[in-house]
Amino acid sequence: MLLGKDNYPLAIPKFPCEDHTGTGSSRRGTVKSDTRLESPTGLARALWQALDPFHSLVYFAPEGPPIYTELGLRPGWMPYFASRAAALGRVPAPVVTAVFYSFHPGLVSRSIPLAWDHATPDDLLDARRRVADAAIRSQYPETVVGGGMAEVAELARRATEGCEPPGRALYAAHAALDWPDEPHLQLWWAATLLREHRGDAHVACLLQAGIEACQALVLHDASGEVPAGYLRKARGWSEAEWVEASDHLRARGWLDATAAMTDTGHDARRALELRTDELAVGPVNRLGEHGCRRLVDLMGRLR
Repeated sequence: MLLGKDNYPLAIPKFPCEDHTGTGSSRRGTVKSDTRLESPTGLARALWQALDPFHSLVYFAPEGPPIYTELGLRPGWMPYFASRAAALGRVPAPVVTAVFYSFHPGLVSRSIPLAWDHATPDDLLDARRRVADAAIRSQYPETVVGGGMAEVAELARRATEGCEPPGRALYAAHAALDWPDEPHLQLWWAATLLREHRGDAHVACLLQAGIEACQALVLHDASGEVPAGYLRKARGWSEAEWVEASDHLRARGWLDATAAMTDTGHDARRALELRTDELAVGPVNRLGEHGCRRLVDLMGRLR
């Protein structure tokens, strides 16, 4: 990861990560051939794997920095924290830290509340939508953006009707906002809602399992699905904090002496993922198996 002034990332690498909390399974692979599509939880995971990259493109699109810089935001993490948290309003840093979960409080406080001095939440929501529009238009042919996304956008929007707000603060804040008009932005917004709905549930699963923020990242790091050490640096945790989190997981029998995940750790992580999938079946129930398979298939054709 390239670091600039004050250790702000000049570029944020795109690695798979469960709803930005840090314990998720890799999104790599062909979803359509996965036998898990035969179960509701498997369909829930397939929807996440198919739609989350479409939502996340706003965080890595080259069209983003100029738009956010124009508002006065500092390049790096500030646009990410501010644009994603804008749906909550002018909240203080501890609120953003709480709902995002895996980021060090100090990293968040470098951007929030300073970002609100440069741009209002409404300005940032508009900017993020403009970034999404520009990024999608640059990555997909005009024929696709102009109408080829209509069916998949309608399916994704229908899936969001199966989402429930209780206990999901970040999702509820986004769900209260207006939908865009264009099909390609409706698809992006549906992917955003589904992602935050699932992410809030995943945080609840981590809390129930007694897994603190840094520990969640250590567990993901031990899976070998991301480059060693990336998550600690990217989320702003110190080496001492990382060691302390590792010691805690080792005491639970989830890591061995070399910081590799034990069988018990793998079982615990699989249980977390399954519970997250179980809490994300609302959209599956709304769409039905055929609708889910069609949505996953159409998303695959867009890649």
